[in-house]
Order: sequence, then C-alpha cells, then structure tokens
Amino acid sequence: MKQAKLNGTNAFRVVLSNRRSQAVEIVLAAGKTEGGSDNRHVGSDQWLYVASGIGTATIRGKRYPLSPGTLILIERGEAHEIRNTGKRRLRTVNIYVPPAYRKNGEVLPRGRSEK
Repeated sequence: MKQAKLNGTNAFRVVLSNRRSQAVEIVLAAGKTEGGSDNRHVGSDQWLYVASGIGTATIRGKRYPLSPGTLILIERGEAHEIRNTGKRRLRTVNIYVPPAYRKNGEVLPRGRSEK
C-alpha cells in the first residue's frame, strides 16, 4: 500500500505512481494557467478532480467551469488548458492512466512507466 499527503503548495508534484497509474497534485495561483492549445497527453487519460478553488478547463476549444467537487476526464490526445479564475489557489488532484510523468516532473515517453 502506498500513501501520500497532499500539501496544496507545490505548483506541480507527482504524489504517487505505479506501473499502471499516477497521482499528481497541481496548484495554480490566482490568474495562472497550466497547459494550452498544444498541451496534450498522447499516451494517458487524465482524470482531474478539483479539491478547492474555481477556474475553467478548456478542452478541444470548449470551456467548462471548475469548482470544488468537479471531476472531469481529459482523454488522451485532447488539447487542454486549466485556468484559475478565482482569487485563491486552484488545487487539483490528477490521475493519469497510464503514468504521464517521471517523479521529477519530466514527461514520460508514450506507453512507458518508471521502473
């Protein structure tokens, strides 16, 4: 069993991983964005859960509101951007299936996992 505590302060932090999936904590300050029109995970689906804050997710050019308790699925290959539209931090927990990043935050090659 693996366990980790979310700290809500790191902009990007790989929290837990195994060969099949990965949890990443992403925290955006007010007015900040993550991603953009060329941001896509070619080998992984991304499940994004909003722990606190408000914002918008732009996926394939369409905007979706984000608020605490929101869960969205960004499918592999979909271009996306996450934007904090509030005055407080936007805290999200993201599950990638399969893993998308190395422990240091570098992008993994498609279909690979850290050993």
